[in-house]
Amino acid sequence: MERRSPTSPLLSLPGAVPAEGRDEGVAAHYGDPFREQRALVAGRGLVDLSHRGVITVSGDDRLSWLHLLLTQHVSELPPGRAADALILSANGHIEHALYLVDDGTTVWAHVEPDTREALLAYLESMRFFYRVEVADRTDAYAVVHLPAGSIAPVPDGVAVRETPHGRDLFLPRGDLEAYAGEHGPPAGMLAAEALRVEAHRPRLGHETDHRTIPHEIGLIGSAVHLQKGCYRGQETVARVHNLGKPPRRLVFLHLDGSEVHLPAHGTPVRLASDGPEGRQLGFVTTAVRHYELGPIALALVKRNVPVDAPLLVGSTAAAQEPVVEP
Repeated sequence: MERRSPTSPLLSLPGAVPAEGRDEGVAAHYGDPFREQRALVAGRGLVDLSHRGVITVSGDDRLSWLHLLLTQHVSELPPGRAADALILSANGHIEHALYLVDDGTTVWAHVEPDTREALLAYLESMRFFYRVEVADRTDAYAVVHLPAGSIAPVPDGVAVRETPHGRDLFLPRGDLEAYAGEHGPPAGMLAAEALRVEAHRPRLGHETDHRTIPHEIGLIGSAVHLQKGCYRGQETVARVHNLGKPPRRLVFLHLDGSEVHLPAHGTPVRLASDGPEGRQLGFVTTAVRHYELGPIALALVKRNVPVDAPLLVGSTAAAQEPVVEP
């Protein structure tokens, strides 16, 4: 069984409601998810991601070694520049997603909480004669996300990933409560997930299953560098890129707002013209309530689903916007 990260001290704040499932250990919300979304959009507050795994790789060969394993070009990664990267199976299916930065001496990466032990085992198995040290730092460090536009400071000595969506801080876990108290208010995972879905950003374990390849969810270019080779699964990446025919594609859905309940992960997607008993053409990956857009979702559908076709999610009407072109 995967060892869980320590429970966040921010769950003791007034109004905090614990998240469930893969986000267990942090707050789903602190009383008002829509207010929390608005605050993040305005560049205020932070998101407690202290349930995520934190892995470091140090040593003289860290970048050249990771370059051989990851889909991203990191052999010459400058200090302070963020990178997203994947580890694929031999058949090109996504197994791990790493969100990393090098601070000049150490690569810091955060990963999905239920993948860190398997990832650590894989990395350790690939060390061979390379001068690298791999460590699980989850018990000592907590990931904190500051939204784009935030003016909250980064404490001295803290590794930080700067991205268009904001900054991810690798904060000493013992400093989490004080930092949130000074630079909050915190927003929960419901708010963070709503903004993630709005931005069409896939998440491992939500928009992926055991056979997902990077092309299907739009990760070519952002997490997969097409000008490098020598990583596991590269042949599949190159073949599908050259042929241009991934079997599925990610779509963004506007759901009928009259429904009370959001569709669960895995809810079938069908053509509206076929009705609720028609042939399943895909499934919902993440459904959320957005403070402006209402109920929205991401879904994986077959490549040949017409891009302008009205859809049904279970029995709920949905209009689609392509994230990955067929």
